[in-house]
Amino acid sequence: MKSKVQSLRAFLASAGRLALVEVAGTKGSTPREKGAFMLVSQAAIFGTIGGGQLEYMAIDKARQMVGSSPSPLWGGSIREAERGGGSRRALPPDPPHKGEGKEARIAVDEVRATLDVPLGPEIGQCCGGRVEVLIRIVDAALAAELIAAAEAEEAHLPHVYIFGGGHVGQALASTVALLPVRGVVIETRAEALEGMPETVETLLTPMPEAEVRNAPAGTAFAILTHDHALDFLIVAEALKRDDAAYVGMIGSKTKRATFRNWFLKSADGTEAELARLVSPIGGDAVRDKRPPVIAALAAAEIMTALVVHNTAPNADHEVQHKMMAG
Repeated sequence: MKSKVQSLRAFLASAGRLALVEVAGTKGSTPREKGAFMLVSQAAIFGTIGGGQLEYMAIDKARQMVGSSPSPLWGGSIREAERGGGSRRALPPDPPHKGEGKEARIAVDEVRATLDVPLGPEIGQCCGGRVEVLIRIVDAALAAELIAAAEAEEAHLPHVYIFGGGHVGQALASTVALLPVRGVVIETRAEALEGMPETVETLLTPMPEAEVRNAPAGTAFAILTHDHALDFLIVAEALKRDDAAYVGMIGSKTKRATFRNWFLKSADGTEAELARLVSPIGGDAVRDKRPPVIAALAAAEIMTALVVHNTAPNADHEVQHKMMAG
């Protein structure tokens, strides 16, 4: 498995001279929260601060700093000018007009720049808020901070256990690989684990239900194996975990009814435990049985459950912001 920390390490090692672009402050409606960041080299980008014209402006300024090259963007309505001597420069707004107070501003030195950008029609965005973006040249110390913050974030990611690597399992694994979670696909068949995304863990075991007991608190369990009897065993174990964020089983209303009868009569289950089961996964509002569609609906359901379950402040975001502030 290739982790996101490994991807960050590889980018830092291979991209050459880099700038860190970080959302340092926000007011009103903005595309990303304080602490969101991206890395910019002359040829590549890692991460995002929300896209749109704001991101384009930040990338342009970062590449200007990284390559010390002239910028076509900052020669327009925002005029670069010397102010005060030394290497520090400021970019004042155009002369006042009826849009006074809404222009983007920037302060720059050799290794650091601050953009204060309104997200309005002046830059072609309509979010309505305002974003302060801090851009810094990445040195060895800052690179180490980024890696440490990423490791802390990864250590606190919620787990999503996907039982079954069939068509829906493969599709769900591919969807989960894009999300800020730690995905694990568990199978009894080695061939079903082939071709899984590189950022998703895989586990081959003859007793997948035992892995439920070993899962961290707050795990989301998606059960969709090739064997209904095995599904029932795994779901029964998952419903015993009152600290589970989500327990979902693929299938029909008939399968749920069959499971209910078995769970209450043969597995010592209770109605309270059964009430926590989501089945069929992905709901029934969209009647489409294609695996990618089921996976998309289930992933949205799982992420909603994880957010609701983890109601405490986002610890990894706080760690990242504290380590990167400066």
